[in-house]
Amino acid sequence: MRLRLIYKGFLSYGVRWPLGKVVVAFLSLVSPVMADEPVTVLALGDSLTQGYGLPEQDGLVPQMQKWLEDQGVEARLINAGVSGDTTAGGAARVEWSLTPEVDAMIVALGGNDLLRGIDPAVSRGNLEAILQVAEAKGVEVLLVGLKAPGNYGADYKTSFDAIYPDLSEAYGAILAPDFFAGLGGGDPAALQEWFQADGIHPNAKGVARIVDGLGPQVRDLIEAARATE
Repeated sequence: MRLRLIYKGFLSYGVRWPLGKVVVAFLSLVSPVMADEPVTVLALGDSLTQGYGLPEQDGLVPQMQKWLEDQGVEARLINAGVSGDTTAGGAARVEWSLTPEVDAMIVALGGNDLLRGIDPAVSRGNLEAILQVAEAKGVEVLLVGLKAPGNYGADYKTSFDAIYPDLSEAYGAILAPDFFAGLGGGDPAALQEWFQADGIHPNAKGVARIVDGLGPQVRDLIEAARATE
């Protein structure tokens, strides 16, 4: 319809252009807009994504948006973090969250599964359901992993930690092995510098370090999404 209207425009005022010239003129009008259109990325997660306990501008998504802008990467991030959400919650809402304008998705879920001691097989099934929906919709995915603590036992940790790399390989998703990788390792007590008083949610400076760690993989996600447009 838009092409027909533009074409009619070239016939106005008594001017009739050959069809080839009309097509060239049309492409010159719309191509720059299409090329400059930012990739839309949905960040599907829990309170770590939502920005729990922080002013809005200090949360993960706004800080990641700024990181991308500073890198010259054109993208629009949508904050789909819900505090308290489990992998089951993400699986329940991913279908309607992936609206037509979404080109790529960050999946950062599993923290609340760990806090509740949910069977890793259940978490795996929920995350796989999310990836299946993304695959069906042609949406590129960055899967952000977590490392299980040792207090549930070695078998639990082994099973949980394997979820993210296994699913990443099976579905061709980009993998960020550990959400908290940007904070570094070392003495757990020293890491509290980057957390709020609850010891679970990062403070603004902690989020900045997490963004620095995840940023390159988010950039890779956006490049992958742009390549498939």
